[in-house]
This record gives sequence, C-alpha cells and structure tokens, in this order.
Amino acid sequence: MISYKRSQQILKKAPIKIGDEIINCENALNRVLSLNIFSNYNYPAANNAAFDGFAVNSKDTKFLNKNSPQKFRIIGSMIAGTKPITKKIKKFETVEIMTGGIVPKGFDTIIPIEQIVFYPNKDNPKYIIVDKRINKNQHVRFLGSDYKKNNLIIKKGTIIHSNHILALKTLGIKKIKVKKKPNILFFSTGNEISNSENIPAWKVRNSNGPYIKSLNENFLFNFINGGILRDNHASIFKNQINKMLKSKIDIIITSGAISAGKFDFIPSIVKTFKLSNYFKGVEIKPGKPVLFAKIKDKAIFGLPGNPISTAACYRFFVNPYLLNILGVETERPIKAILKNTYFKKKNMTHFVKAKLSTSSSGTLHLEALKGQDSFRIKPFVQSNIWAAFPAGKQSFKKGDIIDCFFPNYPNSI
Repeated sequence: MISYKRSQQILKKAPIKIGDEIINCENALNRVLSLNIFSNYNYPAANNAAFDGFAVNSKDTKFLNKNSPQKFRIIGSMIAGTKPITKKIKKFETVEIMTGGIVPKGFDTIIPIEQIVFYPNKDNPKYIIVDKRINKNQHVRFLGSDYKKNNLIIKKGTIIHSNHILALKTLGIKKIKVKKKPNILFFSTGNEISNSENIPAWKVRNSNGPYIKSLNENFLFNFINGGILRDNHASIFKNQINKMLKSKIDIIITSGAISAGKFDFIPSIVKTFKLSNYFKGVEIKPGKPVLFAKIKDKAIFGLPGNPISTAACYRFFVNPYLLNILGVETERPIKAILKNTYFKKKNMTHFVKAKLSTSSSGTLHLEALKGQDSFRIKPFVQSNIWAAFPAGKQSFKKGDIIDCFFPNYPNSI
C-alpha cells in the first residue's frame, strides 16, 4: 500500500495522450483550450463614446465659465454602427453622438446628454451652450484600450466558460483548437447490482454509474456505459480491455471487485497485461483498495463499490488525472477554519464529507459531518465540500486550517 502523495506522483507521470480538434467557439463551453489565443484586432477598434452626449474639442472650452459661455453649432449626429463624420471640424462645432459611436477626428471629449443645454430650445436645437472647461478624453473609450492586436486573450489549458465565449465572439474569433474529450467506458460489478427500482434486500441499486455519468454532462469526457460485470465475468472484462487497446476508448473505470474477496477479479485480470504504471491500495479513507494501471496509451481506474468510496476516488484520483492529461493547471484547495474536532489514524489521508459556510465577517468555516462510513449517503447529500485531512497527523482541533475541495470541480467554480 502506498501513500496518497505517492499515488498522485504516479498519476502525474502516467498521462495518456489526448488529441486536439477545432470547433466553433460558441460550442466550446467547458472544453479545454489547446493553444494560446491572441487578438487579431484592436478592441475597441476606434475611439468611441462611452455615453450618449455631444462630442467637442476640449481646447474650445479652455476659457469658458458661467460668466463667459459659448454656443457650439450642432453639425450632425453619430449613431453607433455608422461611419464617422469626415469633414474638417471648425472651432466651436459639435456633433451629437450615441454610446458606441465613433468619435470623429477633431473631437477629443464627450459632454453627457444630461449636462447639455440646447439653444434656442430642446425641440429645435441648433446649438448647445457650454459654460465650463471640459477635460480632454472625458467619456471616451480609446482604440485598443481593452485589447491591443496580438494581446493574449486566453491561455492554453483554460477551461472555456461563458465569459470566454463572449470575448472570443466580440474579438472576431470563430474557431478554436481544444482538447478532445476522453472516451471513458464504465462498468459496475457484482451479482448484487440491479438496474431495477424495486429490489429485494440482498440487491443493491446501480447508483455509481449514473453518478459518474452525471459528472460528464458539463465537462471533460464522453461517458460510455458498459453495463454490469457479474461475479463470473472475469473473462468478459479481459476481452473489454483487449478491445479498448484497439479502439477509441481512452480510459476504463470500474466500480467494485477490486478488494481481496473471492470474486474481486479486477486486479488479477489487469495484472495479466504489460503495465507501465500500476498501484493497488492507497492509505486513504474512504477508497483504500483503489487501483490504477496504464496499459500502452490507455488507463484503467478500479474504484471501490461503496457509493461514497466511488465518489471520493473519482474526485481525488480520476478527476485530477483528467485535468492533467487535458493540460489544465493543478487545482488549488480552498482553505477553511475547522469548527469541530476530527480524529483519524496518523498514516491515513481522510476525505471527509463536510459543510462549508461563511461567517458574518466573510471567513470560511468547515464542519466535518457525522456519518463518514462509505455506505452512508445522507451526509453526502447534506455536504457541499470535501475536506482533506492529511497523513502525518492524528487529531485536528477547532480552529485548524483545512484544505477543502468542491465535489464537482471544475464545474463548481
């Protein structure tokens, strides 16, 4: 059995290759970017108005005040989306301009519409009256002030969210290169597993498959349901591995049949193949029997069958592995203050169902929930965070700082 830290080192050094594909950026939500994206244009593309109002040359207002106002002749109107006025601007001329309208050459500042006094009146304006000095560059959005041409927009390894899609479309980028979604084949195992709703007491409803499938709905991978491997299906599982090696399947995940029982055939079958990386058994709770193997350029994860063990091992083994092979930066934990005491064996890492809350002062607090057995789903429903209590320490007291991880990262951020 190895430490949790050592297991993560093995996973880091055993990536499989995931290819790239080019897709329309509006279809890129939750995909991982393969290449840095740079702007092809300046944005804004020209100086434009940040407010509805009137454009003037600030030099024309230098000596104006309440006792010495000046009429500015209105020579036109600029609406967003129209070409700017190109005529040479004379002294004490102005142009009406709407938000987003291009500021014509010869003007360098905007007076907001709320500050405008019209002459002779608002219904038939010929002039505006200015009775104070107007600062240069007031209410103007400048060319390239947000993005200059060749500026980095999004770096590779970024998970594309809606804000990225808005930026890409605004900057005229239609297609982007992203990592392909890994294809994951999932098997539940055991004669006790049933897909029926009404079952006798000696059966167990199939929940681990639907749970893993739900995690792919918005992120990371294509889920393929391989069904249920029964206790006498060892040869079928071996055939599935052989098929995977010749197919587009990237990863097999199994749930159950990895411990030391009579029908726990997953480890013995996996070890019949030539493995470049392998571990079986990690000093963690829940999920101690967890298995990983790399065969050629494919990977296998064997997760324990208890529902919470499956959830924990997916979160702390499969999920970081997927992030790594897709080129996403290593996740950083959230830090929270423990509200209650927690005890464990010193050499073990515990992944604990917990509740994260915020105090009135904005401090994050963590409660380790009761009922940490791997079969108990009620505290999992009540939880909103995983708390990681590391090896090397046996007791944790109120006030200790604990690393926390969102259950559905990176969807949770």
